[in-house]
Amino acid sequence: MRAALAKRAPGDARPEEELNHAIRQIVSRAVAPEGVIDLFAAAGLKKPDISILSEEFLAEVRGMPQKNLAVELLRKLLQGEIRTRRKKNLVQARSFAELLEQALRRYQNRAIEAAQVIEELIALAKEMREADRRGEALGLSEEELAFYDALETNDSAVKVLGDETLRTIARELVETVRNNVTIDWTLRENVRANLRRLVKRILRKYGYPPDKQEKAAETVLEQAELLSAEWAAIQPAAA
Repeated sequence: MRAALAKRAPGDARPEEELNHAIRQIVSRAVAPEGVIDLFAAAGLKKPDISILSEEFLAEVRGMPQKNLAVELLRKLLQGEIRTRRKKNLVQARSFAELLEQALRRYQNRAIEAAQVIEELIALAKEMREADRRGEALGLSEEELAFYDALETNDSAVKVLGDETLRTIARELVETVRNNVTIDWTLRENVRANLRRLVKRILRKYGYPPDKQEKAAETVLEQAELLSAEWAAIQPAAA
């Protein structure tokens, strides 16, 4: 705990006794009969609905006098969001996880101060919130958006296809994958190979860049694994 506390106070050397006193205070507040500390309650904040990331809550966090605790609250909040997204949108979850890790690493390495990392994490929270609206703006379902993101749409070679074509590919991918997965498809190489072939056929059909097809197909299959268990439970087994 002493090492963690020192790391979270960049450039602020403290006497040993002061560090010990701070640690005793943290321990005395954290130890409860249940053995669990609620960081939101400890910070004097109402526990937020993590899925909403409201402006009101983010403003409360920004205004907290305990900046190190604010960083921990945001870290916990964003990691929870990423875990939720990882169950549905692989590419989106990976992207946000990387951005969060980069910001926290700079903070832990004392490259930025607590106030700076708080602003970066708040900006990331807002970016997550905006991501939830992308599907509606594009006219895609949540599942279709996940496959749309799997097409590496940030790549310039892919962007030339245009949103309309990419949306069409995403919709066709959802339909094809849904109709060709079985409960144990990930364990059956012949089924997986056939699905890969069908995915690549769709990519070629719409002029997806040839040198990007292999990676896109792999990402689509990874995304399919996240959603196929639910689909297979309500879908008759593919012949």
